[in-house]
Amino acid sequence: MSALTSLFASLVGRLAEVVHPLFHTSATAAAIVLFTVLVRLAVHPLSRAAARGQKERARLAPQMAELRGKYGQDPERLQRAVLELHAKEKVSPLAGCLPGLLQLPAFFLMYHLFSSSRIGGEANELLGHSLLGAELGGRWADALGEGGVSGSAGAVYLALFGVVAVVATFTYLRTRRQLAAAGPDRPEQALPGMGAMAKLLPLMSFATLITVAVVPLAAALYVVTSTTWSAVERAFLYRDAPVAGALTTAG
Repeated sequence: MSALTSLFASLVGRLAEVVHPLFHTSATAAAIVLFTVLVRLAVHPLSRAAARGQKERARLAPQMAELRGKYGQDPERLQRAVLELHAKEKVSPLAGCLPGLLQLPAFFLMYHLFSSSRIGGEANELLGHSLLGAELGGRWADALGEGGVSGSAGAVYLALFGVVAVVATFTYLRTRRQLAAAGPDRPEQALPGMGAMAKLLPLMSFATLITVAVVPLAAALYVVTSTTWSAVERAFLYRDAPVAGALTTAG
């Protein structure tokens, strides 16, 4: 883990050197945003594949509605029948999760890198970098302790919270519209418990506010950039598949 973290720290440092002429003292923060974009670009082909899979599952809506009518009183038999249908049609019910799962290692590396005082047996120099007065290794509580909500560091977090709120509201409204457009006979209701999950999904984007508040600022930048990318990406990939787009997981 130490060797991997050292390699990752070197990568962030190299990216910071590349963007330094443009961003100066905020170069490391810009490098984190750039790194996040590169990760999302690398995962994008999988996101496109996941979108195709979601559309295929939406295509099976009539068959799943038929299964609900046949096995609606037997949840276990209904679930087996739906899984058999997916296997027959070669549709994976977990395809939409893969892009998000592949991003987790990058997030945890970023979290670990900016939570460790030493990397490879040496002092972690990245902790001395900041964004407009907010230390990349600090958290919102640290910013509040230094200058309060209106301080320079606090203002950085207010900006991040604002971006997250806008993205979460956009995702919430879009998901509600998609589910409403799908009507009462939606494919997500084919599996027991999925109806309740569909009601909770529109609210999950707001949980990002908590993440941004408790993780190091560097990790928060990763989360905010990735969440914004996800909202735009899903709006594009699922523009003609309302149910699939509504039920895909956030990345």
